[in-house]
Amino acid sequence: MAIDRRKVLLFGSATTLRLLLFFAFPSLPDLLTGRVEISTPVTSFKRLQEGLFLYTHNVSPYDGGVFHQAPLLLSLFALIPSSIFSPLTSLLYIALDLLCVNALIQIAESDEAGSSRLFTSPRRELKWDSVAIGAAYLFNPFTIATCIGRPTSVFTNCAILYAISKAVSGKPMSSILALGLASYLSLYPLLLLPPLILLCYDRQARNKKVTLYISTYSVKYTSMFLGTNVWFLYLSNILTAGSWEFLSSTYGVQLLLPDLTPNMGLWWYFFIEMFDSFREFFLGVFWLHLGGYVGGLCIRVRKQPLFVIITLLGIFAIFKPYPSLSDTSLYFAMLPLYRHVFPLMRYTFFAMATILYATMLGPAFYYLWIYAGSGNANFYYAITLVWNLGLSEIVADSLFAVLRDEWEVERPEMKGKDVRQI
Repeated sequence: MAIDRRKVLLFGSATTLRLLLFFAFPSLPDLLTGRVEISTPVTSFKRLQEGLFLYTHNVSPYDGGVFHQAPLLLSLFALIPSSIFSPLTSLLYIALDLLCVNALIQIAESDEAGSSRLFTSPRRELKWDSVAIGAAYLFNPFTIATCIGRPTSVFTNCAILYAISKAVSGKPMSSILALGLASYLSLYPLLLLPPLILLCYDRQARNKKVTLYISTYSVKYTSMFLGTNVWFLYLSNILTAGSWEFLSSTYGVQLLLPDLTPNMGLWWYFFIEMFDSFREFFLGVFWLHLGGYVGGLCIRVRKQPLFVIITLLGIFAIFKPYPSLSDTSLYFAMLPLYRHVFPLMRYTFFAMATILYATMLGPAFYYLWIYAGSGNANFYYAITLVWNLGLSEIVADSLFAVLRDEWEVERPEMKGKDVRQI
């Protein structure tokens, strides 16, 4: 098998950079682990270490209301000897980044973004090389900071990327299993199930490997997805000595938001100010808002299910209960697959300037609030609103560009002309 020297160079340089940051700056991982932009109550590496200590001393980590992560993660990290825990976890997170970029390169090489079963873009030749897309992911400062900060969301991102890569490779069973693992770890990826099934169906129908109607196909793989999650939950029950306590501590925390630790999202401040009598109602509203995008996007952008998945990843980075830089880095990793629609985007400079502005001022505002005492929660929440405004602009603008690309194929005479809603 021929070795791609560009991939070897990419993987080697990315690994070297991460090893340098981990071992040449030993205080950096602990510094980033404590940042609210990287660690959340449901992904924090420090909380994982606390839960692991309790787990290895035969005390339930789900008793104290601190640990909110899946039991399989406890079992995985419990295998690492305590004497070499820090260097091995560093190597583990570097390996996860390399696995993520390997899946991303496979997705890029499939050319699903430029030519799906139901739509072929006339601009599909305007694209970036798969290795360049991988390099953009590996050397993205958000990705590097996430790797050094070691949140457990990296496991979820890796599972999501492999679910998509297996889908575009025409392997629906592996894809559904990977998405099942991602949903088990973080809950919210289950909203990716409808577009992922459409993507699997389109890839197999394109290669004439499917004989089922799409409704039957959907029922089959939805059942497989549910079975996968039931199996993971049953395995977790065994690992926690027959206790189901982890359900409320892991998934109940994400659904009901009892931990209002500040983060980059929109939920925490809103529910701090919320009267308890209205809490359940607005929890339902927020979750309905997050889930409501799935059906609309699957119907409107049916011809390009991969873009539906990418758009949902962007929406999750804005509207999920506990977002972090990890979610943003995953969205920014997938977006370059649609390089051919970038010329149709209208507000790229404004959106990127907003993101950079919030990236620079976010830590400063948090410092003024928590450490200097010269600000309050409004300081930090204001800059998170600016951050999410920038992300929202990118999500909306990329969606406009894809719809404009489809529209120009349907009406070639309108190519290059301005469009205004009346």
